[in-house]
This record gives sequence, C-alpha cells and structure tokens, in this order.
Amino acid sequence: MFRFLIFDLDETLYPRNAGLMQEIGVRINRYLIENLHLPQDQANELRQRYYNQHGTALRGLVVERPDVDPEDYLRFVHDICLADYIGSDPALAEMLHSIPLTKVIFTNATVEHAQKVLNILGVAAEFADIVDVRRVEYVSKPNAEAYVRLLNILQAAGEECILIEDAARNLLPGKALGMTTILVDSDDCAQVDYCVHDILGVKRVIDGLLAQQRDMVTRSAGAAPRAAPPLFGRGSPNC
Repeated sequence: MFRFLIFDLDETLYPRNAGLMQEIGVRINRYLIENLHLPQDQANELRQRYYNQHGTALRGLVVERPDVDPEDYLRFVHDICLADYIGSDPALAEMLHSIPLTKVIFTNATVEHAQKVLNILGVAAEFADIVDVRRVEYVSKPNAEAYVRLLNILQAAGEECILIEDAARNLLPGKALGMTTILVDSDDCAQVDYCVHDILGVKRVIDGLLAQQRDMVTRSAGAAPRAAPPLFGRGSPNC
C-alpha cells in the first residue's frame, strides 16, 4: 500500500527554466574558486568530477576535503533571492492537496532552502516533512545510502513510496529499493516507471496507481473491481 509521495525539490516542483539552479551552479563555482583558491577552469573540472564521482559537489568536498565546512558551503551556495526566480503556483498547491498520501521533500539542499522554496510556491502546508542533506548525514543523492537513510527516517518500505524527480539518475537507487518512480520534464525514460511532461502531470499517474491499489484491495475482499483510469505507459513520456 502506498503511504508516501516523495518529491525532489529544485527543478521538480518548479520548471528547470526558472534559472534558480543555474544561479546555484554559479555560486558553487564561486565557492570552489574563492575557498579552494582554484582558477576558473580547474574549478569547473573539479565540480564536474565531483558530480560524476560523488553525485554532488558537496559530497565530493565531504569525502575529499574534510577541511571544508559543509555548512559554510551550504550557506554560501543558497544565498540567493529566490523570489527573483520562482513565484506562487496555485495549480501545484491544488494538485498536491488532492492527493491523499503523505507528502515529503527529499533534497540535496538544506531544510532552510526547502522551506523558502515551498513558502514562495505556496505549498508548504502540503508537506509533512523535509528530509534534507543534513538528515542523511551529507550523503547526497544519487548515493544509495541516502535512500536507505530516507526510508529509515520515514520508517517505510520502498514499496510504500512513490519517488518523483527531474533526474533519472536520482530515481534509480530508489527504484532498486522498491519505490515506484516518476520522472518529470525529461526524455531519459528508459529505466524509470513513468514519465510526465511537467509536475502537474504527476496527478494522473498517482490517480491511476491509487485506483489500481483500490482494485487489488477489492479483489482480495472478493468483490468485483471498478474500472481504473488508464495509466501512462511505463517508460514513455506524457507530452
């Protein structure tokens, strides 16, 4: 039985063309240049290597540079006026409110950043919890251990969770633990369960999954099932 709807935050709840993550990327490079005293080209190369090898720049710093304070890094890269990039989204709030599952944010950012984003979008009241990078002890997605720690925090089995992300690589460790996966705004659909064009498309997928779940319960009770609404094909985008 599904219990949790687990959302990534940045570029999942709002469009990637908002520009916010691009600005965070600029500040990550600035941090590497100013604090590790690297020229621009070496900072770019190091950030890319950390991304490929460790998942995020933060995780790379934690593993390879214990002299760097992760909290100092997190404060610096998130020191942005979020309202310059995102705004209220009543349609998102309505969609979230209509889904009868416990909703959780799972982010590589901080709880402070997540709360600000949710408040600006106008959806903070819809989320029961925020699992940020601190709560998984700075083990960033897509490291598998981050997902194990998430499930331990929620006291949930993977099969009870639906994971929603804008990056396929961040869905695959969850899928390996039994989570149902939904990819938002990406064509990289081959290995995930469902793809949707934007965050509002999640609603139809969830409605279909819950209908299937209700039918399973009905069948196990020996009654005739109701017809479920059609689902998107697995691994195919909803455009």
